[in-house]
Amino acid sequence: MDFSFQTRRRDLDRLRKEEFDVLVIGGGITGAAVARECVSRGLSVALVERRDISHGTSSRSSKLIHGGLRYLEKFQFKLVFEALAERALLLGTAPTMVRPLPFYFPVYRGDRPSRGLLAMGMWLYDVLSLFRAPGFHRSLGRDQMLAEIPALRSEGLQGGFRYFDASMWDDVLGVEILRDASQHGAAVATYCEATSPVFSKTGDQESLQGFNIRDCEPGAVPGEFAVRARQVIVCAGPWTDELGSRLASSWKPWLKPSKGVHLVFDLKRLALPGALVMAHPDDGRISFAIPRPDYGGGVVIVGTTDAPTPADPDRAEITYEDVSYLLKLLSRNFPSLGLGLDDVLSAYIGVRPLMDPKSGGDGHSSRHLQQISREHFIDSGPGGAVLVAGGKYTTHRTMAHEILEFAVARNESIRSRQSKRFSTESPINSRATLDAIERARLHPRAGAVEKELWERYGAEALEILGIEQEHPARGDSPEGFPRIEAQLRFGIRMGMVLHLEDFYLRRIPLFASRKDHGLPWLDRLAEVWAEELEKTSAAAEAEKKALMTELAARESWRLALPTSAQEKGASKVAGV
Repeated sequence: MDFSFQTRRRDLDRLRKEEFDVLVIGGGITGAAVARECVSRGLSVALVERRDISHGTSSRSSKLIHGGLRYLEKFQFKLVFEALAERALLLGTAPTMVRPLPFYFPVYRGDRPSRGLLAMGMWLYDVLSLFRAPGFHRSLGRDQMLAEIPALRSEGLQGGFRYFDASMWDDVLGVEILRDASQHGAAVATYCEATSPVFSKTGDQESLQGFNIRDCEPGAVPGEFAVRARQVIVCAGPWTDELGSRLASSWKPWLKPSKGVHLVFDLKRLALPGALVMAHPDDGRISFAIPRPDYGGGVVIVGTTDAPTPADPDRAEITYEDVSYLLKLLSRNFPSLGLGLDDVLSAYIGVRPLMDPKSGGDGHSSRHLQQISREHFIDSGPGGAVLVAGGKYTTHRTMAHEILEFAVARNESIRSRQSKRFSTESPINSRATLDAIERARLHPRAGAVEKELWERYGAEALEILGIEQEHPARGDSPEGFPRIEAQLRFGIRMGMVLHLEDFYLRRIPLFASRKDHGLPWLDRLAEVWAEELEKTSAAAEAEKKALMTELAARESWRLALPTSAQEKGASKVAGV
């Protein structure tokens, strides 16, 4: 069953004709999980997203599935226990998207908390996971730490710990969850904007009946149409207040958004056997250096920052201070490497939809952004809409369950229509489980499939092979991205790729992991895109131009740096 522009065409027709039990606004991880939760209960659901799946925060995270070791310090044991249970589930049911990752936590003389307290925390972390971690923590001496990470700063090092969490493909996970929801009956329309609410009035009471939608794709029928639903759930992440203001002119903002910036380096330049936990010398804030050997030729993602940002997420930008902050952190932890601006392959920025403490009713508006809980907040809005903000990627499934429970408790019309169809604990993609991969490896042509394809697509890697047999490649592929043209065709047919940007930025890390951002392959991939989507050569040229504009915007931070910083590299930028 496809998940493509043709699926979208059929679903747009459904949006115009059907009344749904639930309309979800927002195609990030939360909206995707809510849509899957709905279909698992037999509810009819439509989801609209004004851009691509996981376009915003959900593709710009640190790409970790974790229990939140630092939450133990705040005694948030319930949050950690739930997250660790979800980590275990995802490791078992989504092995191509969520993988075990060792973490190294160095301890230096004078550090707080002390090594003894950290040891207690590590034991508690293992206990709360019910010993279902990929591996148990281990205490490491100074020499052991340096043997594992030779470039690590040795001055004052006393030793440290190794423990386990997991890495993830955040954008791919969102796509696969929505693909599964679609295959169970959800109507999914990306590049469709929810413009204004549809209310009905009974006496003095207004009831929300749906939203007016505009198809934003080139060549779409002009104007708007109404999507009717018994319940509207807004999962707009950092755009929550924008949607709220469309629901009511009297809307009071919920959010105190925080921007997180990450820098990406070549793994050969910053060789790490696992993620490194790093405390910043200026404010003690914890950041990570996270190796991703599965990203092209291999990269290390360094981040994240935590700083205020404009209320409009589209105005968030990477600044000199953000880059300086992270380079100073690297300079302190890896002084011998001399990492600088020239080593940065790419950078990305995400906006976290954190609750404003004032909107939560505690009145403590002076709390630092780091101390605002990442736990989600759910409430009713104008006309009976349900809105959600905050949350952790790791607990997206249980969060979706709670969101829908909140909705059905207040809406009899959908509560009575529920009927259990399947469990969301089941694999998101049945062809991407370890059993499915093992069976696929028995295929006569399995030996021709590259390791990168098995790891990224599971048993569906054989389909990539079949697509290339159907459409022979017109040239070579980038390192770490075998059969690139066939991967694009698969993404268009089964991954709801509508634009080259979707592919370059969110289906594979072509932009993130290469200095050239994959542009030498742009002409060929644009030709493939036009063939698959039945577009003209003029449309292909426009598509290339649109991608180049987006990539230039994502690289604009380099031009915004002071000239002296661009010329003098890491030590001057970091101010050390």
